[in-house]
Parts: sequence; C-alpha cells; structure tokens
Amino acid sequence: MTIEPALGRRMPAEWERHEATWIAWPHHEPDWPGKLAPIPWVYAEIVRALGDYERVEILCHDASVAETTRTLLDAHSVKERSYRVHLVSNDRVWLRDSAPTGVIRGDGQVELLNWGFNGWAKYPNYRNDAEIGREIERITGLPRIVPRRPDNGERMILEGGGIEVNGSGRIMATEEWLLSGVQVRNPGMAAGDYEQAFDEYLGAADTIWLGEGAVGDDTHGHIDDIARFSSADTVILAYEQDPTDENHTRSADNMRRLEAAARKKPLRIVTIPFPRPVMMNGERLPASYANFYVANGVVLVPTFNDPNDRIALNGIAEAFPGRAVIGIHAVDLVWGLGTLHCLTQQQPASAVAVRPTARTRRGDGGGSKRG
Repeated sequence: MTIEPALGRRMPAEWERHEATWIAWPHHEPDWPGKLAPIPWVYAEIVRALGDYERVEILCHDASVAETTRTLLDAHSVKERSYRVHLVSNDRVWLRDSAPTGVIRGDGQVELLNWGFNGWAKYPNYRNDAEIGREIERITGLPRIVPRRPDNGERMILEGGGIEVNGSGRIMATEEWLLSGVQVRNPGMAAGDYEQAFDEYLGAADTIWLGEGAVGDDTHGHIDDIARFSSADTVILAYEQDPTDENHTRSADNMRRLEAAARKKPLRIVTIPFPRPVMMNGERLPASYANFYVANGVVLVPTFNDPNDRIALNGIAEAFPGRAVIGIHAVDLVWGLGTLHCLTQQQPASAVAVRPTARTRRGDGGGSKRG
C-alpha cells in the first residue's frame, strides 16, 4: 500500500500505551560467536519482566526454536497467557530495525510502516528479516504501508533504532547514520529529504540532528545508544565525562547540538553515564544504558556489572516517575552488538478503543548485527 497523507500519521512516543511488545527468539550462533548458550536465558528474563505489564509476541525461526522458547519460559515461571509464540523465519533478532514501525492515523487506527530493510547496508543475509513486516501484518491484521523516498519514489530504507520521537512533533537522528558515506541506506537522500519523510510518515516536523553515535555501534550511528526522549520536552543523553574515552568528544558534540535545539524550543537535557568500556576479544562493544526499553508501566535498562549501573538506573527512574525500573544483565547480550531497545519493537495501542490497565496480562496463542 502507499501512504494517504490525508489520514495524517503520528508515531507515538515509546511511553505511550502499547498493545504488545514484539521480539524474536535468538537462534543464530554467529550473532553471539561462542556465546549463544546464555542468550536465550536472558530473553526469558526479558519476557518475564515484560509479561507483568503487557503481552509479548515472540517470533520463532522454526518449530525447534519455538519448543526451546516455551521450555525456557516455563523454567522462568512465565505465565503462558502473557506471551504468544509465532513461527516466522528470521535471520536475526533485532526487531527494532527489521520489524515495522507502528504509527497512529488521524482516525485512531494503528498502521504499520514497513520500511525497507537491507541488513544495515552491511550484511548480505537479511532475506527473512526483510519479510517480517508482511508476517506481522498477517498476524495482527493491521494495515501495512511501504514508505517511499520523497526524492525518487523508491522504497525508503530505515531502521527503528535510528529514530527517536517525543510523540509531539520532534524527532532525533544522527548525521553519522543517515548523512555519512558509510553504510549508506538511501543513496542520494539529503537532510531535507529525510526531514520531509519524517514529517510525512511520523508526524515529526522538527528534526534534531545529532552527530555521531556510540563507539562500537555496528549500525554506524543509531540514536538509541546515545539519546532518548523521556517526555515531550526532556531528553536523556548518554554522556562520557572521561576526556580520554572515545565517547567523550562525541557526547560533548551531541550536548552542544541539544543545547542549540533547546534555544529554539524548550528542551531539558538529563545526562546519564556510559559504563566503563565492555571489551570482548579486543573489540569494544556498544554498551550503553540509553538502550533502555519503555513498556506499559515499566522501563527495562541494560546493566553491565559496573558502578555506573546504579547511577544510570536512578537517573532513568527519575526521568520516568510512576514506572518500575528493572535492570537486565547485558554483558553477554551486548556481545551481539545490541541490547534491550535493539531487540524490542512496540505495537502501539489503538486510539479508538479503551485498553486494559498497565498490569493486566492478556492473550495466549499459539541477530547481532553480525554477518
């Protein structure tokens, strides 16, 4: 389908009401080289934490993966009515990027924006992931559209981890991700073209361009490792104080850019630290507390056995009053080059019906970005 501008789309902020959270169960060993074994247990803990607040929809690559999923969730005493398992072939688990983005039309209907996906313009094996939008359309029955580039009408390539909205017309993205010459998603598209697309498809007319993402980010600059909205006029910025750390110059530049945006339109900037560098086989991993996920009544935050864990958890709790804040151990998880926000994708609640309360469990039914 093609978009009908008259319907007027808006991407809700992540803290707005969800119908469900979508994840894909880990199965591809090269995503976590030599370390896949503990990862499904981390996923079971994520589902256990989310299941108290909203339904979790789980994509399983095949019947064997589905059986393992149910076994591990049962071992964690996760109630069956809090999740549903679906057999859907997938290459990797990072649904933030491969699954469609949920928006709300002017009539209150939820619609799926099925961006093109090309393996982060880096990896060749993404055929199954590119079809996940069709599968979620089939499962949910929600209308799905294919966004088009404003400059030439071709399908627009975009990943959900690269966009951060406040639900009230503002969006953040990085120049490193969309405007550099590395891992180019949409060759020939300029900043103005992206801004037009953000306005048309996401209802976000005010774009804040940050500079670079976190060191070690395999996506080359996703916003969700460095800056997140916690309210319409508050942004949480991952800020590295140590001037000898590679993230310091990047975060200082991003702070300046946010301060410039705040002079045009009110914006409160809250900082949280980075953990000390997390290394594996000489490779620095993109460990960041900013990769948290906001669900109904709860915020899940990656933790790294670091003294800064407590500081970050407290800062995020202050930014989301009234929500439980739960730390999820992510030292093993981040070896896949992503953590909690990268692996989740929210399905917004429709604005045309009253939804259950935050702690109601509902429903029952039947990777790294590495090569």
